Amino acid sequence: MLTALDEVFPKYVATLLTIYIVTGIVVLTAIVLAAVAFVKGYVRYRGKRVITCPETQRHEAVVLDAPLAAMSCLFDGPELRLTSCTRWPERQDCAQDCIREIQLSPIGCQLRALLDNWYKGKQCVGCRRTFDEIHWFDHKPALQSPDGKIVDWASFHPEAIPDVLETHQPMCWNCAIVENFRAEHPELVTARPWKR
Repeated sequence: MLTALDEVFPKYVATLLTIYIVTGIVVLTAIVLAAVAFVKGYVRYRGKRVITCPETQRHEAVVLDAPLAAMSCLFDGPELRLTSCTRWPERQDCAQDCIREIQLSPIGCQLRALLDNWYKGKQCVGCRRTFDEIHWFDHKPALQSPDGKIVDWASFHPEAIPDVLETHQPMCWNCAIVENFRAEHPELVTARPWKR
């Protein structure tokens, strides 16, 4: 009797161990896939967006609850809710009808995407180079105002940017650095127009 148990027990342990290992791999794979889906959803719904307010028909800047949207993407579909708006706190209890605009164009409402699309294919007002890919972290472009001043994006509220794009000219990072240096230190600059 003892020898029969000695033969069955190792098989039982091996089967049990195999089941635990397979179950662990399946659970770990599900956790990794869920984490990847959550991060993708979070990246998609984070950041400021510029929308047209249905009440005022003016541009406003809004921020979505990105963790909620990413988590709800895992189960049903994205549940979009605002966490801030430039009309808040006065109009914090609005119906948030602007969310429909974000649902129709989730990427197009993002501020960075709006600026990327605006710059794409345009020429720098200084050097006449055509913009292709924008490097926002190290060489972000600037603008030239109608009166010729160089303006940085940080000087504008996000909701004002669509109106600014109608009146200002694009300027690359290199030309903005040169023009700012020329404005700050005119005594160190010698103008030598080059022949084209």
